[in-house]
Amino acid sequence: MPPPGYGYGYAPTYGPSRTNGMAVASLVLGIVGWALCGIGSILAIILGVVARNQIRASGGREAGDGMAKAGIILGCVFLGLLVAYIIVAVIIAASNSSSASGLGI
Repeated sequence: MPPPGYGYGYAPTYGPSRTNGMAVASLVLGIVGWALCGIGSILAIILGVVARNQIRASGGREAGDGMAKAGIILGCVFLGLLVAYIIVAVIIAASNSSSASGLGI
């Protein structure tokens, strides 16, 4: 008769999850994206999307989904504000130039 079994054993552990570097970069660029004239906001969105895909594919070995999501949101907000600022500046410049030409200047 064979000896009694030990069951199925334990599930494999991977140790503590590490934070995805692109998620951190996305959050940082999302925060300071306005200082880089919009380039930082665009990079925050791109890095955030890539980081979220990597985190999902890691199977729990990487963390930072919240940071990546915050970087994407901040990047979109600052990019939207930058676009709105440019539109308002163009409208103001157009109205100033048309009113100045009407004065005969």
